[in-house]
Amino acid sequence: MKYLIGEYQEQSFTQIIFPHVNTDWRDYLQDAEENFVNIINAIVKYQKCLVVCHDIKEVKKHLIPHPNLHFVEYETNDTWARDCSALSIFEDDEIKLYDFTFSAWGDKFEASKDNLLSRSISQSYSKELKTIDLILEGGGVESNGVDTILTTSACMLNTNRNNTMTPLEITQKLKDTFGASKILYLNHGYLSGDDTDSHIDTLARFINKDTIMYVKCEDENDEHFKELQLMEDELKTIAKENKFKLIPLPMAGAVYYDGERLPATYANFLFVNGAILLPVYGVKEDIEAIELFKRTFVHLDIVPINCATLIRQHGSLHCVTMNFASGVGILV
Repeated sequence: MKYLIGEYQEQSFTQIIFPHVNTDWRDYLQDAEENFVNIINAIVKYQKCLVVCHDIKEVKKHLIPHPNLHFVEYETNDTWARDCSALSIFEDDEIKLYDFTFSAWGDKFEASKDNLLSRSISQSYSKELKTIDLILEGGGVESNGVDTILTTSACMLNTNRNNTMTPLEITQKLKDTFGASKILYLNHGYLSGDDTDSHIDTLARFINKDTIMYVKCEDENDEHFKELQLMEDELKTIAKENKFKLIPLPMAGAVYYDGERLPATYANFLFVNGAILLPVYGVKEDIEAIELFKRTFVHLDIVPINCATLIRQHGSLHCVTMNFASGVGILV
């Protein structure tokens, strides 16, 4: 048996990369640091957090000591831990960590340090790190924790990634890599301002083995209306064929920075043991999203975290974190 462990399943820790002056946060570094501190403080209430630091001594100044806080020093290009960190795979009756090639979403930015992150800090993990010959970002795939991977064709089949492989070859590679019997592609759906070519974690998420939460746009005047309506149609077909349940998420009201619409999405939430950290953006839809999550996850705490700063760099809460499955120990 082999599968990509679902994010809703029990975890050991969350990994996060702290911003520094050599990242794209430099123009509003203090705002970014405060946002990351809020996320870290929320995580450690529920489980361990491994903070990747450009300078451990400097980063510790921002955080209150906590038994769940762990640090490792490595300077990255940026802070998108979801896309450059290892994925937790159940294989041969144990957990292994798969390290994929990270190309900054099709060579859009410099990412050589980010690509080497997992190999450079592999001594921090108690499990084997296995290098996989495939360009893939963690935010580009969603697992139901059993046999299904949900992704988008705009990302996974984009010619700016794995361009020596055909779509059929990529699909087979995903099946082999994740032990999945089904690779389900969404061919529609996007968010304005997104750099990732429509990562699935901005649009639709598995919350258990047979339920998908997805972004629904009901404003016919919104630029996303048609594409998200087409995505919803696709999801309804997928749900019918696979006996999945669907839960629509509200579309966050438009948020702008320097005249650019930003990819604000409630789909970019983070599972931790006992809670969900929910990104909010200071818009009226926040209240609706919070109440929906409270109704849906009655057994979990719902912890809203303002992520208006994160979306200035076109990502949100899930994008800056990576979950490691239960059984993966931290050795630092």
